[in-house]
Amino acid sequence: MIHEKSIGTVIYYERDAVIEYLLLHYTSGHWDFPKGHQAENEIEIETAKRELFEETGLNDVEFTDRSKDKIHYFFRNPNRELVSKDVIFFLAKSKAKEVTLSYEHKGYLWLKYDDALKKLTYENARGILKRANEFLQQMKRF
Repeated sequence: MIHEKSIGTVIYYERDAVIEYLLLHYTSGHWDFPKGHQAENEIEIETAKRELFEETGLNDVEFTDRSKDKIHYFFRNPNRELVSKDVIFFLAKSKAKEVTLSYEHKGYLWLKYDDALKKLTYENARGILKRANEFLQQMKRF
């Protein structure tokens, strides 16, 4: 079995107490968060920042002190080999909404929580968004 690890970011923008989340439309058709493979000798936060910039052009972001979130799943690669994959997610606030997409994506949307939850393709991504949103709502209370 092959093991892979990717790092991603749940990125949000807040204005006038309204939070919107960035979702990317991948060329394969699904909607998800920016993420990518961790390079050798790269720490997780470096990967998150690099992948976020490569996929969206966003670099004026502030990562929260929230602990990382993680999903795990299995899939078959094009060679039909079974792959065990971990994806670590950080949470970050963007100071801008202007996105420059990479070749890996065909679109993007900034959506409020309920709309983002509906738009995400995979259930595990919806779980990531739910936990990120709960964290942000708790932070507003303090």
